[in-house]
Amino acid sequence: MTRVRSLLAARLTPFLLAGILALVGAYGLWQAHELRSTAAAENLAVVDASLTAEVQSFVTTGLNQVLTYDFADPDATTAAADQVLAGDARKEYDTLFVDLQAKAPGQQLTLTAAVQSVAVKEATEDSAVVLVFLDQTSQRATDNQGSVSAAQLSVTVEKSGDSWAITELKPL
Repeated sequence: MTRVRSLLAARLTPFLLAGILALVGAYGLWQAHELRSTAAAENLAVVDASLTAEVQSFVTTGLNQVLTYDFADPDATTAAADQVLAGDARKEYDTLFVDLQAKAPGQQLTLTAAVQSVAVKEATEDSAVVLVFLDQTSQRATDNQGSVSAAQLSVTVEKSGDSWAITELKPL
């Protein structure tokens, strides 16, 4: 009887070990899938350096152009806004631009924007949320007064086809 048990145990051991190894392997695959499915792993800002650089470059160039204004050439700012802004960002810009155009010629006002830092917080293939730190210098020729102001913005950009557009600007 003992010999039968030992023979049976010797024959079943490889099958039991194979079953245990299969369960451990399945658990390992499940854990790997769970790790790849986290929000951090799906955030391309963390794992796609070229996408992050593309978004940073677009936002830097776009905001520098759109937030720079010269009373003598307002069409340059309008043209930049046409290329860079969409959605709510464009609506807000148009509202502010009407007021600026009314006051700027009388004051001979120029505004110069300089993006200091851009950080991509979240990104997918076709959208991103970006934190921006920028300085804007204003100069009035009528009284030779100038000022510098700093701003922090949360910027949402969306991609349509091959081009990006700023769709939301939120002061922080």
